[in-house]
Amino acid sequence: MDLGLTDKVALVTGSYRGTGAGIARSLADEGAVVLVHGLEAGQADEVASGIAAGGGRAHVVVGDIRTEDGTVAMVDDVRAQLVAGGRDYVDIVVNNFGNTDHASDWDAADTATWHASYDLNVISAFRVTQAFLPDMRAAGWGRVVVMSTIGATRPGDTIPEYYTAKGALPSMTVGLAKHLAGTGITVNCVSPGIIATAEVVASYTKRAERAGRGTDWQSVQELIQEGRMANPTGRVPGPDDVGRFVTFVVSEPAWHLNGAHLRLDGGASDAVT
Repeated sequence: MDLGLTDKVALVTGSYRGTGAGIARSLADEGAVVLVHGLEAGQADEVASGIAAGGGRAHVVVGDIRTEDGTVAMVDDVRAQLVAGGRDYVDIVVNNFGNTDHASDWDAADTATWHASYDLNVISAFRVTQAFLPDMRAAGWGRVVVMSTIGATRPGDTIPEYYTAKGALPSMTVGLAKHLAGTGITVNCVSPGIIATAEVVASYTKRAERAGRGTDWQSVQELIQEGRMANPTGRVPGPDDVGRFVTFVVSEPAWHLNGAHLRLDGGASDAVT
């Protein structure tokens, strides 16, 4: 199937590691020109170099999108990369950046941690999306993806600031999709469950060692399946698995997929809607 992504320009925020790097690699594999984003200089170089070594096209862009000024700096860097490459606009924005920084627990949380987590996980995505929507409108084609989490549907009993902020992203997705009706731009939210990033694999491998269990990947997956993150597939996806899914979501064949909250969790959220 031709996904229609050849020569499309895709910005993936926070793509210097983990899931974002997997999304960037998958988009590049389909012929997109990927803007690999890091918060600071040098952070995204390795991912971009790896894509280039594999025959893909990638350029590094830098800016701390946790702040207004940092977002402006990243947008300026993106514009410079576009001009250098003879392009006018970004076709695809994947708002992957977000984390549990500032999140605590119900007893330790205060208004500062709640505001900080909301700014980091919601406002940053709003700022980046808002910067590139005018170009997409003018082109009559665009794709926006917001990365949330299984916790948007099934929040845990800790890090309430994070789960609440991530829970706002599906609502933002639906509202923006309605706002952009008839423009040729689609907006979707993807909520993965646990992902086998390097950090997750290392953490569960240590748990397996402490428990005197095997540390091969199959054994580690079985350990994960015994906890709260179990899912009916019995498997844990890696960043590239998530990347391939997101790549389809932004593809031309997926043109009618819009305003959706897509739970990529193997059925772990066990929800009907």
